[in-house]
Amino acid sequence: MDITLPCAFAGAEGRFEDYIYLQMLQREWERPASEFEMFGHFADAERPSARAALVLLFWGYFETRIERLHRIAMRKLPQRILEDGLRRYNGIGSRLHGQYKIFFGTTYFDDLRARGFPAVAELLIDIHEGRNEFAHGKPQAINDATVQTLVENLKAEHESWIAVFNARVASQDGRCTS
Repeated sequence: MDITLPCAFAGAEGRFEDYIYLQMLQREWERPASEFEMFGHFADAERPSARAALVLLFWGYFETRIERLHRIAMRKLPQRILEDGLRRYNGIGSRLHGQYKIFFGTTYFDDLRARGFPAVAELLIDIHEGRNEFAHGKPQAINDATVQTLVENLKAEHESWIAVFNARVASQDGRCTS
């Protein structure tokens, strides 16, 4: 009796820095709330989340994973072309849309939706926008609701990343089809 299993590859997670990021995220979430009282005097609409660092850490982690996926997509290219491609598409927005479309024929967000993760796609879009606003003078864009939504959806985001990574690595390797 033959049993067909879906393809899975090491690499969606498993690098040392992945575990460092995950430990940092957990530590940030478990930090006592009393350490964050410095924003208490701000009006609600002007107050960034005391746990905004959690979202910023997550986004840094997410960006490293997207770069890893692009490096795999370009690994058969000469090194100079690979580095030039990463330099030309050095922002996360251009990597999730333009560069992703070059290699996979869709955007990262549409890929998530097609694989059954529409809520994760919307969450990542919201976090990306909030992170950009935070970095450009509006720290209140990362509020408590944003942090809570991220934390509640970390498992689904993780599962969606593995699904996309495995499908895209498989399609690049020619070992499986997505």
